[in-house]
Amino acid sequence: MPDYQTIYNEHANQYELLVSREDFQDNIFRSIDQVTPLTGLDVVEFGAGTGRLTCLLTPVVDSIFAFDHSTHMLAVAVEKLKKSDQKNWYIGVSDHRRMPVPSEFADLAISGWSISYMVVDHPATWQVELVQALNEMQRLVKLGGFVILLETLGTGCETPIPPADLLEYYAYLEVQGFQRSWIRTDYRFPDRLEAESSVGFFFGNEMLEKIRQDEHGVILPECTGIWVLRKE
Repeated sequence: MPDYQTIYNEHANQYELLVSREDFQDNIFRSIDQVTPLTGLDVVEFGAGTGRLTCLLTPVVDSIFAFDHSTHMLAVAVEKLKKSDQKNWYIGVSDHRRMPVPSEFADLAISGWSISYMVVDHPATWQVELVQALNEMQRLVKLGGFVILLETLGTGCETPIPPADLLEYYAYLEVQGFQRSWIRTDYRFPDRLEAESSVGFFFGNEMLEKIRQDEHGVILPECTGIWVLRKE
């Protein structure tokens, strides 16, 4: 199992295969759209990766400016977006703490499974790094607009069991006024061979015991938290 930085810098296609199997219930789009109806919005995305959220939102938003620090991951996102008939997207390389976007440009600033790396990658100074990223998200959002963060609340879990190394981060968000809800975003693979390959590659072999099979495919449960803050 490679470390996450190696995956993001060298294994974008394998990562994309894994995340393309997540949320077969289609809960992510519905949940975001319930917070703020997405049709016609201007969106800035932090940590776009291979374009999972970007491709989900592009068909309905007015514009989406999606950024990531990994050119390797973004190359996959661009390839996917070019296959669509949408022209309302822009992909760029940027750090979460310094986005090349004007203040109060966006109706929505969103990040999926990415702001947490301000904590994971900077264990000694995570609050300083996190505040910079969150402030940048708020800078870009208009009054009345929203900041939305999606993060894991437990892979292989039927109900939320947050990772221990993110508990302080999640508590900090709620102290800052973020409201949390959660949804199931289970992975569904077409067969056990792909499930074991993808799950072992990204999560490690110990996660393989969490896989279960039903009449529709091979399932790995996943709980996802959604943290929402409205700029007022």
